[in-house]
Amino acid sequence: MTLVDSELGLRVARQRDPRDPWLRLERLCDDHALRPLHATGGSGVVTAVGRIDGGEVVVFATDPTVQGGALGADGCAAIAAAYAVAVRERIPIVGVWHSGGARLAEGVASLNGVGEIFTAMTLASGRVPQISVVLGPAAGGAAYGPALTDVVILGPHGRVFVTGPDVVRSVTGEDVDMLRLGGPEPHGRRSGVVHVVSETDDDALLRARQTVALLSHHGHLGEVADRALGDLLPESMKRAYDVRPLVGAVLDEAGLELHPRWAPNIVTTLGRFGGLAVGVLANNPMRLGGCLDAASAEKAARFVRMCDAFGLPLIVLVDVPGYLPGVGQEWDGVVRRGAKLLHAFADAVVPRITLVTRKAYGGAYIAMNSRALGATKVFAWPDAQVAVMGSVAAVRILHRRRLAGVPADQVPELERELAAEHDQISGGLDRAVELGGIDEVIAPDETRSAIAAALGAALTGVAARGRHGNIPL
Repeated sequence: MTLVDSELGLRVARQRDPRDPWLRLERLCDDHALRPLHATGGSGVVTAVGRIDGGEVVVFATDPTVQGGALGADGCAAIAAAYAVAVRERIPIVGVWHSGGARLAEGVASLNGVGEIFTAMTLASGRVPQISVVLGPAAGGAAYGPALTDVVILGPHGRVFVTGPDVVRSVTGEDVDMLRLGGPEPHGRRSGVVHVVSETDDDALLRARQTVALLSHHGHLGEVADRALGDLLPESMKRAYDVRPLVGAVLDEAGLELHPRWAPNIVTTLGRFGGLAVGVLANNPMRLGGCLDAASAEKAARFVRMCDAFGLPLIVLVDVPGYLPGVGQEWDGVVRRGAKLLHAFADAVVPRITLVTRKAYGGAYIAMNSRALGATKVFAWPDAQVAVMGSVAAVRILHRRRLAGVPADQVPELERELAAEHDQISGGLDRAVELGGIDEVIAPDETRSAIAAALGAALTGVAARGRHGNIPL
């Protein structure tokens, strides 16, 4: 009996259990076409080569029906070997996780095996796409495994934690359950560990397929039709709005948003533009006025690094009033974490197109893929404002003594006059164009064709791709 025949018989015998790892992998891949890579035995891990959207992919799954999916030396070796196949063949790898971590009975041997998985993941980082789907509790080493990968997708029963509720209770006295410790709320909104939260297991596997396609099947830039993008922003420059409809309209269709609830003042989305896989980064004025802060800068930096590592061009939509001020931000490391975004953009080699829709002020103007950081092209809409800060805020600092010397009822009018003078002196958008910080002012309804032309000019010869890993910043 061949390895394939043996594993097939095992699948038929156990296919009624919804937690069955083969059943999960069959639902993940095309047409149930799986070729096992190792004899499962009692390892608690299955590995195989399958297809997603016609392209080859390595897949593995822990088996929660065998010692709760705990990882022993044999299972760890099988996952490490699967990684070796993925790297050798330059194909994506998807892991389905439902595991209690290292097997206690094996002691140091299981810990050593888990460490070898971590090494395999790190060496594969930036070389092949790595996607994790967590469909049950993933503790200890089974938590850090997904955390080392590029995209983590959490199913409805997925839980991620280093130590379970019982250990937490005994050590710290905190009374917590698995949902509050490692479910969608803590990791989808608070920690940023999870990129995508799904309401069903099938949706989680579908999102994994979508992610594989976007990160590995890039496609080619084709025809791009313009759309009335200007209609998606409010008439008042002061009114907040949700940028996600604009992101969807710039793309061919709505893409896959990563981290939608963590640091929502910046939006990170994978999608297609003219058929070409791209990453879109956008300030969201609906949250914190679109300000950058420590968390959003870190979120954006990791997204830029991932897109650069896998050769996905970036489209950056800018409407940012600056960095969020405050003691909390300074103590939370906004300088250190904000520097990650500067580093990510300045180090990136993929084509990067920036569009300033309404405003770009101060250090945030620089950080959002400015020309100074090496942007391929920077466009702006006609009413966009580019400055160190808003003109009214600027004159309140520059002319505070003069403003303090007039009656209170005259202050607003004087501020408007001084702001108008400041705009003329500082130059704003016109000055930015003159200095080369803005390449071209374009009409909103011509945005897609302008971006397409800029991308087309940049996408000549061998596709650019950063030579670095995708460390989980």
